[in-house]
Amino acid sequence: MKQNSKILVFGSRGLVGSAIIRELRKQNFENIIESNRSNLDLMDQKAVFDFFEKEKPEYIFMAAAKVGGIHANDTYRADFIYENLTIQNNIFGGALKNPPKRLLFLGSSCIYPKGCPQPIKEEYLLTDSLEPTNEPYAIAKIAGLKTAQAIRDQYGHEFISVMPTNLYGPNDNYHPENSHVIPGLIARMTEAKNRGDKVFKVWGSGKPKREFLYVDDMAKACVFVMNLETSPPDFMNVGTGEDIEIGELAKMVKQAVEFDGELEFDSSKPDGTMRKVLDVSKLTSLGWKAKTPLAEGLKESVRFYQENF
Repeated sequence: MKQNSKILVFGSRGLVGSAIIRELRKQNFENIIESNRSNLDLMDQKAVFDFFEKEKPEYIFMAAAKVGGIHANDTYRADFIYENLTIQNNIFGGALKNPPKRLLFLGSSCIYPKGCPQPIKEEYLLTDSLEPTNEPYAIAKIAGLKTAQAIRDQYGHEFISVMPTNLYGPNDNYHPENSHVIPGLIARMTEAKNRGDKVFKVWGSGKPKREFLYVDDMAKACVFVMNLETSPPDFMNVGTGEDIEIGELAKMVKQAVEFDGELEFDSSKPDGTMRKVLDVSKLTSLGWKAKTPLAEGLKESVRFYQENF
């Protein structure tokens, strides 16, 4: 990308999209188009196609999606598959009519089978059954990845997919029930602290292990891939390559929030997959590596929550 290249970021106010905007501005990119719910309904195909015809972007970051944690994914199953498929197809359709130089589709690590070997390599995709609690969302993201691959194969356009591990950071969804694990813990534990609670219940057994990537690192990875001089692989994992037990994570959040009570684990809540960590060797071999320690990222996430909620 050149400094004056026309760059379009879908989902520019979301967790990843806003981080991509921050990173682009840090790197002095000047011609950024921000797309969010206030200026474009991605469920409206005609509106999306008209938007592409008007803007004709050179580079596209597809960071728009309907997202949520285990509870939201398992409760709003139809919404997650239908809305994500519609958003993706409308953007891909618009991009086919006005092809950019490069398009980056953001998927999710939930695309991989529930019981696949660890760390998870890209080649494990579609080798077994998915985790049931978020299967509709995962299927939508698999469809997006496969659509990008098919367009690249048939038309030769550089449509690339990146599969991030669990992301967290500023502009996350901090809903106490419908959010992912880190913002959910931060929000609920802060509320417990403010109420003076002596006990905080962590959903699940605390035994599952997860990998977490600070969203500004994810944004750096996205811009890095978009800037590669050679044609990137069709899809790559993005993460730290390291995981942590949810119980240990809860202790770190407790320290960051400065909650003085005790932690209890509610095993009646679903754990989901017991371990999930990505093999990120394909991306690191190109020269990128995550740099933000989990403790530092949690501190920034707590600060953001306390200043904005």
